[in-house]
This record gives sequence, C-alpha cells and structure tokens, in this order.
Amino acid sequence: MDVAAERIDRLEELARAAAADGDDERARYYVRLARRIAERNRLSLPRSFRRFTCDSCDAYLRPGANARVRLQDGHVVVTCDCGAHARYPYEE
Repeated sequence: MDVAAERIDRLEELARAAAADGDDERARYYVRLARRIAERNRLSLPRSFRRFTCDSCDAYLRPGANARVRLQDGHVVVTCDCGAHARYPYEE
C-alpha cells in the first residue's frame, strides 16, 4: 500500500471520528481532502468510504443522524440531509 492509500484510510478514520463527535465541518474537510488525494494520485476511494459520504455536499453520513437509509426493489437508497440520493444494489 502506498502513502496516498494509507493517508486516505487515515482520513476516513478521522472523518468517522469527527462525525461521531458531532463536528460535521471537520468531517467534511477530511472527506474533501481524501477525495483530492485520490484524484491527484488516480486512486479509487475504498467502498466503505464511498458508501458513507455524500457526493454533493461531502458530508460523512451517519444513518439516523444526517442520513436516511431505505430499501427499495433490491436497492439501498441513502438520502443525505442536503437532499442528494445514493443508490446501490444488495442481494438477499
């Protein structure tokens, strides 16, 4: 694992901790920084990171706190407080 991937993993941990403490702006900063590092190094973000971040407002999503999670027709639909939706399939 190279330095950029390790830094992205660390930023994911920091964003999760900041969101758990209620510091949403700091969590948003960590998410933006991780995305910028991934773009510059042509890396894809880990799946767990993509699933728990909002693409439009860069918030770190916490189901029940700032995100709503619903199941619809074989898909998980995650709705952020900003109104953005993210859908991904699931298997039973």
